[in-house]
Amino acid sequence: MPPTSTPLPGPRPGGDAPGGPSPLAGREQEEALLTAALLNLRRGLPAVADVHGPPGTGRSALLDRTAVLAARAGVRVAAAQACPEEAGRPHSLAARLYGALARSGHAAAPPPHREPRDLERAALCRVFLAAARTEPLLVAVDDVQWADQASLRWLQALGRRLGGTSLMLLTARSDAAPAEPGERIAPCPLDGEDTVARHTLTLGPLPDQAVGRLLAQAWSAPADPAFQEAATRAADGNPALLRSVISRFARHGWSPTGEHLPRLADCVAEAVRHRTRRTLTALPEELHTILRVIAAAGPDCTPAMVTALAGAHTPRALARLSGTGLLRPGDRPAFRHPAAADTVLAALSVQSREELHADVAAWAYRTAAPDSAVARMLLSARPTGAAWAVGLLRGEAALHRAAGRPADAARLLRRALREPVPPAQRVQLLTELAAAVLPTDPETADRHLRQALLAPAGTTAGPAWVDAAELLVARGDMAAAQPLIARAAGRAAPDGDDATALRALYWLAEQSEPEAAHELDGPPVPPLPPRPATPAEAAAAAWRTALRGHDIDRARDLARTALAPAARRTVPLLLQTAACHALVLSGDHDEAGTAADTVLLHARHADVPPVAGLALVVMGLAELGRGRPDAAAGALDRAREIMRGRGRTPFLTPGLIAFEALVRLEQGELDEAGQLLGPAHPYGTAAGLSGALLLYARGRIHLSRGHREQALTDLLECGRRLLARQVTNPAFLPWRKIAASACDPTADGTTAAALLAEEQRLARAWGAPATPAGTPADEPPPPGQPAGRHTPPSSPQAAAPTARRTARDDRQPAARPEDRRLPPPPPSGPAPRQQLTGAEQRVAALAADGLPNRAIADRLSVTPRTVELHLTKTYRKLGIQGRAELAAALGHRPKATP
Repeated sequence: MPPTSTPLPGPRPGGDAPGGPSPLAGREQEEALLTAALLNLRRGLPAVADVHGPPGTGRSALLDRTAVLAARAGVRVAAAQACPEEAGRPHSLAARLYGALARSGHAAAPPPHREPRDLERAALCRVFLAAARTEPLLVAVDDVQWADQASLRWLQALGRRLGGTSLMLLTARSDAAPAEPGERIAPCPLDGEDTVARHTLTLGPLPDQAVGRLLAQAWSAPADPAFQEAATRAADGNPALLRSVISRFARHGWSPTGEHLPRLADCVAEAVRHRTRRTLTALPEELHTILRVIAAAGPDCTPAMVTALAGAHTPRALARLSGTGLLRPGDRPAFRHPAAADTVLAALSVQSREELHADVAAWAYRTAAPDSAVARMLLSARPTGAAWAVGLLRGEAALHRAAGRPADAARLLRRALREPVPPAQRVQLLTELAAAVLPTDPETADRHLRQALLAPAGTTAGPAWVDAAELLVARGDMAAAQPLIARAAGRAAPDGDDATALRALYWLAEQSEPEAAHELDGPPVPPLPPRPATPAEAAAAAWRTALRGHDIDRARDLARTALAPAARRTVPLLLQTAACHALVLSGDHDEAGTAADTVLLHARHADVPPVAGLALVVMGLAELGRGRPDAAAGALDRAREIMRGRGRTPFLTPGLIAFEALVRLEQGELDEAGQLLGPAHPYGTAAGLSGALLLYARGRIHLSRGHREQALTDLLECGRRLLARQVTNPAFLPWRKIAASACDPTADGTTAAALLAEEQRLARAWGAPATPAGTPADEPPPPGQPAGRHTPPSSPQAAAPTARRTARDDRQPAARPEDRRLPPPPPSGPAPRQQLTGAEQRVAALAADGLPNRAIADRLSVTPRTVELHLTKTYRKLGIQGRAELAAALGHRPKATP
């Protein structure tokens, strides 16, 4: 009768000590079955037992354990292990078993000097059978799949003659080389179970609790739960892998803790590679080919793909490979561990490996496999030259970027650049790659943008050049951008929208860094025309006009031209942001905020974080213009989040720091503002408008602390940088007014008067009412160079206190219209002990008018809690107890309230 699997009895106490646990964790049932078979052997019941399982599941350990149990039960053992080196030598395995029997101390052992090849097969059988009739005998053969044919035939003959003896024949075989029908070792078909017992033991993965036991046996201290969970998952129930990890950890003195999880992964990968190499030696070449196809295809491999590319009878081959332990169970053939797939492919040359991946990807594309699967296959493939490859890789890269996986998107785009693509498409790929790597590697992103702008291409590359130029300028590197944009503009179609947009971006960069332009850098870009003919030119002209403070009405009209709905298609988002900023400088804060919100929406949809961040900065400036510093702070937080942190935008970092510091000043948080600029001192020499803004913010903080000389030095340097760029509009940064208040009245009175007079003259030239020194004023920067509102200096000597802080110096001839409605301040009043911030002045004035906190919060668009905090600080600074003393402390005449 054919052999059948024997039901395993329940676990029983085994081990090396009576009642102790077995050293084979997770194999208690198998050990119990073999123990029972050995006891039955002493009672005269022979047995044939076969142990099989994937490599590394512990077959050899179970045979060794059985030998120990046999000795304990009084059964002699003759054991040997077959090896592939002797598979071609007849009787090599039989000779080693014969020698083991001679050395076993068996009562009927043969002479140790006699060779088994001198005996016939039947005579050799008689030797072992005669010994077994005298004393119980266990014959154990490990790795029987490597036995030479002569020894295998002898073992089969011995198995058919076990009846009436006390011999147990125990063999172990790897499932990587399953037995063919003619290779099975079985008892005589005429013998029943009561004559010769039959046992088949299939070793599978260890249960999780067994893994815990092995780890507990290896270390005196228990393993961390995270480490045990990771080890269980990584070893996949394979005891050989687990013991290899334990051995390596013990060699290096590593403990099973969470901090060593990376080493655990390395150990498992190395063990998997070693086991895979050993398993491959047992497989024929046709199975190697199948494994290579599976490794190249990855988790998206199908049996149909294996049949098409490996040319093998798939079901039979996969059935055999399932016993190797390399593949996962299931309908789709896939490796259990990536290290195994890498080991299989490592046997191929680089060229053969890339060819295989290309074939797999082409077959997957033809059979309509998911684009994600095809893209993954293309990553390791040679350039195919297929028209579909680049489009598929770009599409998947866009999905990865949208999902927040820029590194994966960058890998796909780099692979797409290896394909033979037209020059215009290469420019587009380089730009998309720059956007993908920008969050993690801005320097590399800049390099890709420069490559895109320098790439030789025809006029069809115009849109891609515009995208690259816009991203490079938005990054803030104006000096590097100008010559590159000039070259691209010279190659674009002269009268097209792309050339116009490139020239406008050049003028935008030129305004920030005029000294960067050089006639040797490339084809000259014509100067900005006095009457722009296109919306893109109008955007650049609006921003330049606003910065130079020439004509407020013209700047406003140019900005609206650029932001018109019909014009947005041809105006890059960065230029639209500049137009929004021009509206902020002209005082149209609501209109600027609405337009910037639209730009932000389109920038986020196009996935250009620097432009989106700058749009938020402009929205913050508009909020400051509305008198809502808390809303401006919220816009700043969103901008910093979109721009991926300060360290990722080295050219814009000074501006972002200065913007936040000025907002903090407006909120009355002087110490926090100073802390922001403390670690930012390396940026004090930053070029461009961003560096000027940082100097302005630092000067304001010095002045608020009473450090006049340091404040004046920073403010004058700020002015020098602005004047070098022809930025004279006091609506941009009122540095003259603040510098005048930093001057020593006794020594620098003439200088202060000249600065204030120039401030008033420029304000009138711009077209806006002059802003008296010391009044809270809008102080926005250009796109990407943020700023905040003015906070009056805290030094009592800097200026005299006035009603609602509307005037600092009687020499100022003009005031804002809203300030003119107030009654003139009294000639003198109670001097506050500390100067109030702009936000505190506004809240205090409304409170002095009799408005409750909720009404003040609604009017200023802040929370009631913010109003309470400002009032608390105001009371403390003025040295008063509450609202009843507020009007007198401010020298304020309350308005009539209903």
